[in-house]
Amino acid sequence: MTDATLTDARVLVVGGAGFVGSNLVRALLERGPEHVLVVDNLLSAERENLPSDDRIDFVEGSITDDAILAGLPEDLDYVFHLATYHGNQSSMADPLADHENNTLTTLKLYERIKGFERLRKVVYASAGCTVAEKTFDHADATSEDAPVSLYLDSPYQISKIIGEYYSNYYFGRHGLPAVKARFQNVYGPGEVLGAGRWRGTANTVWRNVTPTFVYKAIRGEALPVENGGIATRDLIYVSDIVEGLLACAMRGEAGGVYNLASGEETSILELAELINEIAGNETDIALTPARDWDHSGKRYGDPAKARAEIGFEASTPLREGLEATVAWTRENLGWIESCMHRHASRIAEPAPNSA
Repeated sequence: MTDATLTDARVLVVGGAGFVGSNLVRALLERGPEHVLVVDNLLSAERENLPSDDRIDFVEGSITDDAILAGLPEDLDYVFHLATYHGNQSSMADPLADHENNTLTTLKLYERIKGFERLRKVVYASAGCTVAEKTFDHADATSEDAPVSLYLDSPYQISKIIGEYYSNYYFGRHGLPAVKARFQNVYGPGEVLGAGRWRGTANTVWRNVTPTFVYKAIRGEALPVENGGIATRDLIYVSDIVEGLLACAMRGEAGGVYNLASGEETSILELAELINEIAGNETDIALTPARDWDHSGKRYGDPAKARAEIGFEASTPLREGLEATVAWTRENLGWIESCMHRHASRIAEPAPNSA
């Protein structure tokens, strides 16, 4: 099966105005769909992320809204479920909001679409951190069959694995052709610091490690590196994650799960030093204490199954991806800062990086 099956397809993207979602929508449009319906409550997204195209219909609101659910067309071919409550630290600050935007979204969406007869595939965005080993020592690449701890670090991680459980249940019980895509740490153009509405903590702005580092480096500020920067992550460029999502939709096995990963382990200190080099930031790195909640300090994903079964392999080298991200951030600095300033009066101090 090839991407040609998207020609004339009718597609729903839940969370389609967000960072990954808007990049996915652009990639979908290049493949000739008949219609792309985007549902997004703009909690952590901006309407301006979406391109202007007659094939897009945008509905502002949560997929938990009964009226929005009732209005979903039943002739959908593909569904991409990217709605989330971003991310670990925000979920710890407000577990109920995480439940509303991370767990309930999946259950209500699946209950609505379980009988849609035309559906070819439903792709659920999960998170690699849910199954990562809890270690700050040596990390082995996390495979899809890794055991899930009963002691996860945040409501976000709990919600993401519950979404996998619901995917499995609705596949087994109702034949919903759900595929789980386990994200690693996605970065790249289109991730806007401060996007969306205030979510109660400084992580509304400082929402992820790479855009935080890129912005501060461009501004000549010190990059906050926790615990000596020994934590490691699997950093995957956004265009690669989009290709992985499309591969899950086109070639993924219903009921299956795939790591969308680069397979490369990068320390946070290495990331900070590389971003400073690319941005020309000569300010010394600011070392900060370790986060007391994060126990999976070192982690990266095993891409072997995705490579073998759906033909997906990340192709963007880290330096190349970061160079493009720095360039995009410079070009869009005014827009980014307007989003950040929307929340400025509520932030006492910048939060440490979130990875």
